[in-house]
Amino acid sequence: MTQYLLAVQLDESVPETEEETRTQMARTGRVVDDMKAAGVWVFVGGLKPSHASTVVRPGGGTTTITDGPFAETKEQLGGFWVIRCADLDQALAWAGRCALACGQPIEVRPFDDFSQD
Repeated sequence: MTQYLLAVQLDESVPETEEETRTQMARTGRVVDDMKAAGVWVFVGGLKPSHASTVVRPGGGTTTITDGPFAETKEQLGGFWVIRCADLDQALAWAGRCALACGQPIEVRPFDDFSQD
């Protein structure tokens, strides 16, 4: 079994109403419940907006700290699931359900062999 990151790619320039957020959370909660029942769920997390981030960069034997996201892009990481699946096809099927539930694109990426249990 391989662990996969299902990363929500959120367009922060498109605001959501509180009602939209509640509806989205209910839909994604049902997907998480289904993941748990199927035995694929490992972890889920939602993130604060990218403006709440801090970047620590190495250089010259020291680090610098800056506010804001690492990259200035339209889409930012908004949240994620970590799941354990038999193969990529199974992970993609779950990603499809996640995309429909949260209404956002989902990037699917396997963990490397060094990160596995």
